[in-house]
Amino acid sequence: MTARAGGYVVAIDNGSQSTKVLIVDGGGVVHASARVPLRPYASPSPGRWEHPDDDLWDSVVSAVRDALDTFDGDPTEIRGVGLCTIRFCRAVLRQDGSLAQPIMSWMDERLPRAYERECDDAVYVTTSSGYLGHRLTGERRDAAGNYQGMWPIDTARWTWSADAAEYARTGMDPQMLFELVAPGEPLGRVTAAAAHRTGLPAGIPVIATSNDKAVEALGAGLREEGDALLSLGTYVATMTVGDRPLGPDADVWTNFGAEPGTYLYESNGVRRGMWTVSWFRELLSSSGHGMTEEELNLGAAEVPIGAGGIVAALDWLAPPDEPWRRGALVGFDGTQGAFHIYRAILEALAIETASSDDRARRVLGRRRGGLVVTGGGSSSSLMLQILASVYRVPVRTPLVRDAAGMGAAICAAVGVGMHATWDGAVDAMVHVGDRIDVDPDMVRAYEDVSQTYATVIPRIRRLFSETD
Repeated sequence: MTARAGGYVVAIDNGSQSTKVLIVDGGGVVHASARVPLRPYASPSPGRWEHPDDDLWDSVVSAVRDALDTFDGDPTEIRGVGLCTIRFCRAVLRQDGSLAQPIMSWMDERLPRAYERECDDAVYVTTSSGYLGHRLTGERRDAAGNYQGMWPIDTARWTWSADAAEYARTGMDPQMLFELVAPGEPLGRVTAAAAHRTGLPAGIPVIATSNDKAVEALGAGLREEGDALLSLGTYVATMTVGDRPLGPDADVWTNFGAEPGTYLYESNGVRRGMWTVSWFRELLSSSGHGMTEEELNLGAAEVPIGAGGIVAALDWLAPPDEPWRRGALVGFDGTQGAFHIYRAILEALAIETASSDDRARRVLGRRRGGLVVTGGGSSSSLMLQILASVYRVPVRTPLVRDAAGMGAAICAAVGVGMHATWDGAVDAMVHVGDRIDVDPDMVRAYEDVSQTYATVIPRIRRLFSETD
């Protein structure tokens, strides 16, 4: 294949369940790709969720090598690497940059609290992108846009806070923290040691992106404030573009964008969204009735709207402020089967996230114009039809389903000069995949199902709160 816009970039998308790598040219054409699953989380005690051993780095090494093995272009034309990782993780490092303890997952109960020293040899505290960037470059720099949660970050300025009280609040000394850089800026260059491990060309720049959800929005082409992006991953919520930090609100919060100085406004979400889909599929497999996701989608498409009366409460992971919440499936009458349950899970994801997006939009004073859907679930035509009906707007997907990977590629392409502007990079590299129009009959049918959810879900949550 012939490279466009002056070479290629390697995009690393280190997610909650796997590390994915794309090798992309300046026109957004994917020339090679690879995916390496992460190992199951370790939970050494209730509420603690950790990535075992050095799993994140090991998966990056394997995925980059696998992608390079299938790359049919000239490796000397690879101009840089875009690094995107899971947000809300915390890595504690020794003086030499090695892990002093396992990386804390975004689900870990310690993350909303101030940092407490657990290891005598702990010297630095950073994110998963800070750690992986250090492994690739040897530098102590990190993406400013990947600092959400309990960090002494000045959100308006994208820099560390100048307020001493913030360091006391978060339990972090300034000397423990990495230097921050904006999206599109270099974290450093691939060291000889990292090149030996990964197969990447030594000396090429590693470019900062932002947090994974923001990078996903960039790679999906989210540009209009009327559009919402729904990321069908482990965590499922909607986002829309913003231009400034918002004040505190129960229904919408401010996330960093993936371009310098930009923001995303994010609704509340489902904390184990597509994880629940995987859980159900694996449950069937363990019982000897294994089915592929495609087979489940085909079977669920034959189930009537409303899943035969089954309602799914997607509280498989309770939020910290309501720890009593639990997942539940209710409404069985003996006529339903596996396809009904599967459809109920999909419908619940659409209804719960649309309700959260409605509340966020009331705060923002914005009408919804369209829905961009990304993540593994975006390959399901059934899910896209359900979403168009529940959200009541046309739905589209990016051509490259790994939108976070494409977003990381865009950041790298801007960072190494393959594109002069962010708008130019998005226009050249992001292309529309599927489009689903609104079906008025399905909209009316889902209005009734949504009303059932509005009645049943609060009762389920009250039930568990009373028995906890």
